[in-house]
Amino acid sequence: MSTADGFDVRSLAVTYRSGHRLHSHSHRWAQLIYARSGVIHVTAGGRLWLTPPTRAIWIAHGVDHELEFEGESALRTLYVRPERAAAFASATVKALEISPLLRELIMHITGIGMLDPQRPEHDKLAGVLMDLINASREIDLMLPLPRDPRALKLANHLRSSPADKQGLDSLVTLTGASLRTLQRCFFEETGMTIEAWRQKARLVHSANALAEGASVTDASLACGYESLSAYIAAFRRQFGVTPKRFRGRAIEVSSNRAAAGAP
Repeated sequence: MSTADGFDVRSLAVTYRSGHRLHSHSHRWAQLIYARSGVIHVTAGGRLWLTPPTRAIWIAHGVDHELEFEGESALRTLYVRPERAAAFASATVKALEISPLLRELIMHITGIGMLDPQRPEHDKLAGVLMDLINASREIDLMLPLPRDPRALKLANHLRSSPADKQGLDSLVTLTGASLRTLQRCFFEETGMTIEAWRQKARLVHSANALAEGASVTDASLACGYESLSAYIAAFRRQFGVTPKRFRGRAIEVSSNRAAAGAP
């Protein structure tokens, strides 16, 4: 995509089937991907973000990334010219909360198609878009990935089977390495112990479940917690809000979208 075509923002509306993957690539423009449904798995720079519905992912221009979609994923994507995106240049990849106003602006710009800075009304929209993106709260949905193939195999199992209650002594037999070796790999390559990584993976999984409408109890069970109070406390420490509040934001956005008859 050329950066010299005269436009500040381009848009794309597309729906991907579950399991679809876009292999490693980059763009000359920054990218804001808003997921109306489905979960976006974004891998970039040895890190993985799992972005639930009604949230968005920001990817700076020139960043190599890979996308995989879980569930039917209805996306509304905005591509922002690097010069316009400079106000958010400190970010490479971030998962963002999306306010109702920003959601409506994304939908409005998608309806227009492209924003021409030579048109004053379009220039103002692009400015407001970047202001709202800058004001959006970041959500820590990122999991650092170990490089060691044995440690990565364990990490992939932990994030794909969050309800698995097997102890680490049993799980490491899947990798062909000792627990001591894997603990060292995880800490050196992710900065986290396996136990801490496993807990965060479970909480990220539950955040996606909550965003899709699961009850707090169902979300806690789906990510392997037997104690609801322990789950609520852990979730609040990780995300700064209770699971009920996190779920409420998603339900509110979904209800507003349905009431507005959004496409």
